[in-house]
Amino acid sequence: MYSNMTPVAVYLHVPFCSTKCTYCAFNTYIQLEHLIEPFVTALIAEIRLVGRSQPGLDVHTIFFGGGTPSLLTPEQYARIFAALRDVYNIYPGAEITLEANPNDLHRDYTTALRQVGFNRISIGMQSANENELQLFRRRHDNDAVARAVTAARAGGFANLNLDLIYGIPHQTLDGWRNTLTQTVALKPEHISLYALGLEEGTAMDHWVNTGRLPTPDDDLAADMYDLATEVLGAAGYDQYEISNWARPGYACRHNLQYWRNLPYLGFGPGAHGFAGGARYSVLLSPQRYIKLLQDVSEDYQFPRAPVTDMFDPVTREGEIADTLIMGLRLVREGIDRETFRQRFGVDLLDVHRAAIDRFTASGLLSVTDERVTLTDRGRLLSNIVFRELV
Repeated sequence: MYSNMTPVAVYLHVPFCSTKCTYCAFNTYIQLEHLIEPFVTALIAEIRLVGRSQPGLDVHTIFFGGGTPSLLTPEQYARIFAALRDVYNIYPGAEITLEANPNDLHRDYTTALRQVGFNRISIGMQSANENELQLFRRRHDNDAVARAVTAARAGGFANLNLDLIYGIPHQTLDGWRNTLTQTVALKPEHISLYALGLEEGTAMDHWVNTGRLPTPDDDLAADMYDLATEVLGAAGYDQYEISNWARPGYACRHNLQYWRNLPYLGFGPGAHGFAGGARYSVLLSPQRYIKLLQDVSEDYQFPRAPVTDMFDPVTREGEIADTLIMGLRLVREGIDRETFRQRFGVDLLDVHRAAIDRFTASGLLSVTDERVTLTDRGRLLSNIVFRELV
């Protein structure tokens, strides 16, 4: 089990969007921009309430996700950061990320974001091909991404991520190569790739199920993944996680907290957290969230708040399973056997020796005295390994 001295990560969910992307199943809402200011007030109340129950925690990463966090103003962020600093010990040099839509980034805004405390921006590029952006109902075009990168650099940001999606209906290998080539040309420090998932309730899922779009081709998606590995590797990016590449020294510290199964706090409607020996989530409705955080006088046991929805204590067996599933996503780091032994008091091989021996013999796992990692082939078949280890 992790130590109480382990620094935590903080995730804050901003659930508002101007438009709804056709693939998106996150907790997001359109036409609720009038709730942004009361949401900010409620978010600050939640931060202070949870901070009161466990004051002074060390925080080394902060991540604003969504939704579209770039809809908030720098002044609103300044107030949120003031609340975070009041209740937590934020490390000097902490990684502080804002997810942004390309259309929202201009020099004055990025300069102000840098001044209030952000030092990393994750830009939702998704594709360099106009037909794919239109299919997604994104509100930016390809040129907007280049303008956003320029604006972020002008504002003082030296750490940028670009998000991309592959495995899209009608997508071709040449089209994907074009997206990769244009992404590399923009010289971000970090690149995240996501295979399209057809999530129930999304427009994309409905279109596939009704025959309006073809079912995504899994074999073609695998070829696209191989192409990305080749193109990004040749451009000097290190693949440190199954879906993430970075320049040396720019691996996302916030996401490493998740992959190492270390504690993080979740704030905002629909946010998830892992702290106090439990996994928990915040209720989904922004309206209920705002209402329940008005004039709260009673104290709650960390990390609970009046907006806590699910609260599920984690067993030792569950924490071991989560640690393996998340940690094996790390391409070179994998599961450090000594760290695992210190955390759980047992060697990893003694927990899953039969399965690990079998996957090693079949070429899916690599085992040394120091660590257990997925092989190149194992990364392509990682779900088979993960199912066995749950």
